[in-house]
Amino acid sequence: MDKEVLTAQKHEITEHEIYKTLAKKDKLNKKILEEIAKEELKHYKVLKGITQQDVKPKKTKVVFYELLSLFFGIAFSLKLMEKLERKSIERYKKITKKYKVAKKILKDELKHEKKLSERLKDERLDFLGSIVLGLNDALVELTGALAGLTFALENTLIIAVAGIITGFSASLSMAASQYLAKNVEKEKRARRAALYTGLAYIITVILLVLPFLILKVAEIALAMTVVIAIVIISFFSFFVSVVHDRPFKKEVGRMLFISMGVTFLSFILGITIRAYLGI
Repeated sequence: MDKEVLTAQKHEITEHEIYKTLAKKDKLNKKILEEIAKEELKHYKVLKGITQQDVKPKKTKVVFYELLSLFFGIAFSLKLMEKLERKSIERYKKITKKYKVAKKILKDELKHEKKLSERLKDERLDFLGSIVLGLNDALVELTGALAGLTFALENTLIIAVAGIITGFSASLSMAASQYLAKNVEKEKRARRAALYTGLAYIITVILLVLPFLILKVAEIALAMTVVIAIVIISFFSFFVSVVHDRPFKKEVGRMLFISMGVTFLSFILGITIRAYLGI
């Protein structure tokens, strides 16, 4: 039995189940998801005609993408799936050399990503700019502020309280600014933009301040905050690179340079203030 065909067959029935499952949960994209699910089932049947075997979908993979779409949006989940499964195109190129009937499958697979890019709707992508604004500002401003406070004060609890007050005040300010900026378009859209900006800011603040609430040594807490900031930047850069098909290294490099640059300058400022005031 041709293992390549059997692998492709399992891949098709699994993707059929993924698209079908997501179609039940996403009314906005129901039509396009059901359309691709039917295509995947057709592909499965074509390959079954070659192997003369039934295969079952990978249930863990179906559940994984279902959960991924719940937390990070359907656009990210499906584009990540298509990105990771690009090697299947090479598999089909090999299969079509032996089985001409699989040529139609190869053409459909090449069209899937384009269909998703053109027709898939995801609110989180519509407000990606607002999320970026809140996330980036929180990373740059708060990481820098915590760095400066660490070397100026060295008391983790005071630093944490100061960070929380600064962060929450800034999040409300950013949300209000975003609301006013978007209000010229539509009231409902302005409210949503403000919500996404504020939430992104607040969540980032909580994650960055957390080490100062847990640890007693300010320098170690700051080091943990920097690690958390790098993880957040890396994940979000990956998210943006997937949904917009941009180079990951360029995205992460730009954000790390800005955020860590501000943090380093704040280190210097904190040390200078502490030495000058004799704290």
